[in-house]
Amino acid sequence: MLIRSVAAALALSLATPVLAQDATATEETETSEAQTLPDIALGAEDAPLTIVEYASFTCGHCANFHDQNWPKLKSEYVDTGKVRFIQRDVYFDAVGLWAGILARCGGDDKYYAVSDMLFDEQKKWLEGDSGDQIAENLRKIGLKAGMTEEQMTACWNDSAKAESLIATFQQNTTADEIEATPTFVIGGEKVQNQPWDELKKIIDDKLAEADTAAE
Repeated sequence: MLIRSVAAALALSLATPVLAQDATATEETETSEAQTLPDIALGAEDAPLTIVEYASFTCGHCANFHDQNWPKLKSEYVDTGKVRFIQRDVYFDAVGLWAGILARCGGDDKYYAVSDMLFDEQKKWLEGDSGDQIAENLRKIGLKAGMTEEQMTACWNDSAKAESLIATFQQNTTADEIEATPTFVIGGEKVQNQPWDELKKIIDDKLAEADTAAE
């Protein structure tokens, strides 16, 4: 299913009161009225290279990347000031959106920590036999991250925030023509997921280009 179609389905079917009451609204109306949200960046503001990762919390390949390659990317490039990293959430289904809301529920400062927990424990929290069980599994992650039950409930009941997340997701994926996850935009170039050695070469080449341009 195309990501744009997924966005339309989410916008019209998620259990937020306003959207549920107006199933005749068009995709353009739902997304254009919602306020888009700024990126949450990690790393030095003056880093010579920016890497954007489009990832879904329900995507197994994304979880594998965060298990195997994200620690290398963070330690070798983000923590050393060479790369400014931005994760942009992609929602393939309502469950992915629930996880995305939880990731932002603790505030921007906790976003990447909660995101890491969601990827680390993806298989476990997705094991629920029903939506209620999956929501309960997500609550356990939120509690471990220091959120309260009331805080999580308020975040999931915030229909305006859900609409903004959907609008942001759709705007970003449309602009960068994203069709699958994980997909990276490295120094403005769209790059599909690949083994670390190949990703590392692309990153190093982009950094060399940035150094040359700065001279």
